[in-house]
Amino acid sequence: MQTQTMREAAERILFATTLEEKLEMAPAGLRDDALGPPLILTSRDAPGRPDELRMGPRGVKVDFPGINRLHDDRERGTMLHFLANHELLAAELMALALLKFPDAPAEYRAGVYAAMREEQMHTLMYLRRMKECGVHFGELPLNDFFWKLVSPAESPVDFVTRLNLTFEQANLDFSKHYAVLFREAGDPGTAAVLEKIYQDEIGHVGHGVKWFRHWKKGSESDWESFCRSQPAPLTPARAKGVAPFNAEGRRLAGFDEDFIRRLELHGQSRGRTPVVTWFNPDAESQVMAAVSGCAYTPNKFAVALDEDLEILTFAWCRQDDIALLRKRPSDAHLESLKRAGLELPEIIERKDLATLADRKLGGLRPWAWSPDAAALLEPLAGNVSSRLPHQWSAGVPAVYLSKETGLRFEEMLDCPGERAVLCRGVAEAQQAIAALLATADAVLVKAVHSCAGRGHIRIDARSSPEANRLWLEQAIAKHLCVTVEPWLRRVLDFSALYDVDRSSGGAKLVGMTVMENDAAGRFTGTRVSHKWGAMLDEEVATFLFQQADVMAWYGERIPAALPSLLPDYTGPAGVDAMVHRRADGSLALKIIVEVNVRMTMGRVALELQRRPAFRGNGCMRILRRKHGQTPEPAENQIFLNDPATAKEFIAVWIKN
Repeated sequence: MQTQTMREAAERILFATTLEEKLEMAPAGLRDDALGPPLILTSRDAPGRPDELRMGPRGVKVDFPGINRLHDDRERGTMLHFLANHELLAAELMALALLKFPDAPAEYRAGVYAAMREEQMHTLMYLRRMKECGVHFGELPLNDFFWKLVSPAESPVDFVTRLNLTFEQANLDFSKHYAVLFREAGDPGTAAVLEKIYQDEIGHVGHGVKWFRHWKKGSESDWESFCRSQPAPLTPARAKGVAPFNAEGRRLAGFDEDFIRRLELHGQSRGRTPVVTWFNPDAESQVMAAVSGCAYTPNKFAVALDEDLEILTFAWCRQDDIALLRKRPSDAHLESLKRAGLELPEIIERKDLATLADRKLGGLRPWAWSPDAAALLEPLAGNVSSRLPHQWSAGVPAVYLSKETGLRFEEMLDCPGERAVLCRGVAEAQQAIAALLATADAVLVKAVHSCAGRGHIRIDARSSPEANRLWLEQAIAKHLCVTVEPWLRRVLDFSALYDVDRSSGGAKLVGMTVMENDAAGRFTGTRVSHKWGAMLDEEVATFLFQQADVMAWYGERIPAALPSLLPDYTGPAGVDAMVHRRADGSLALKIIVEVNVRMTMGRVALELQRRPAFRGNGCMRILRRKHGQTPEPAENQIFLNDPATAKEFIAVWIKN
């Protein structure tokens, strides 16, 4: 019987069990006067399909190929199979909308009907190209993710948000990008299909924008309303395709510039449970206050370090992760990072931590598990599955964030060479200093919870005994102990970075860096390279690799022993080391200067180097602002935090 109404056409497309019936083009110009009651679906209902086209959760998920793989017929056919199912689903979902929402405005329904017909045509176009690639529709499993997320829509605006403004908007990126790739790969036929779909998709999304604005709350911006309307597990990130962001297509569809900019900068999980990161670089000071019973009040320097450099969490975030920040960076700076090629994570300000209360999380990864991080992140502890590695911690033992852990590790490994002495009283420290000065030119004393070369004092025969005593009294009162060791003539500072996993009882070497320190031993930067040895001068490289057996230490012995040193710990760790020159001019290796049971700046640099924009040899430096001046950008530099708003510190990546 000939189709007479839009409802009849929608019923055929949704419920037919043969592909031929589903793809028989719905006639244009049908009347819409037989609305009928709203269709009610259960969660188990699926569109009618032949057996070979039935969907399930284990359908094939396509790894969309680059141009080097688009020359292969099977690769193209597999990709087209995935896309054909999406176009067929879009036609079925639009048919569903016509049946679920008979009371929607006639103009809206007419637009949905026209788009449904175009989705039928898109499916046919994909099927023709797929057949030419030697792939039959239905020979690969089909995924039901698209159906499960859109079909439960309870209102027309809900449907528009899920289909038009999310999945179809993402296709503005995908179809345009892959049309270019297929044409470059010598497949103009598939390119033409994608170009046609791209143009139609602009219309579909534009139809959605128009009606979304008609139905949304008038006081909200498009972006605010869109974010609020996203039902879990959908997020605004799903409105971006796995392809370069296409701002022009969105303008043509009618989005305003505010929406486009916010979506481009928006990072959020597309399905993977996100890991939450937090920057707490004053972890050692927090522990120092806890062990001494003193209240910790960060000084101006510590506050600036926290606020200026917290964006460095982006380095160990994946795009799906969450960077918990004290203050969101400006859109202008985030745009500059995007232009530089750094993918942005989801950003949540600390004041909005409660918004994570009901979200499933993939882990918690602060800079260090110090008391402040434990207290801040404790409300999220139950959101992380017990099967995942990065669980909430009540805080690592205080000794893990002290120089004492390095001394213990030296003893455990029986490292040769000069070792520090741990002193818990002023008199004990003075005796150790006097004993060392009898044979050494100078002595280095460190407060055990200091870091980055700060909280140290160099003592020689000319030093003031009274000043030394006062420094020791203050340091031991705050830290409970200090270390005393010979002052070594530094030639090279380097660091080996590890991941420790208590579940496997192992530690993995992630990489090695060369540290840049000033004359007083304070950290200023770190250098990375794909070949660590390439950063060393010839004399040092020859000594380390031929005499000091450097890789046996840092690639074998140290990672084998770290789990015993740090039982029940999962997370990053760094071992700082030094090449120094003896009085006779020969080189020596101090295998362990200290152990950092936390994230480190060296690890940040290594993580950045993994990103496409930072690959190759490079250096991450922490600059100090001079007299409030903002450094001028250079072609080989990327400012990681915003120089215009930094109070004291500016992190910069320098490409070598």
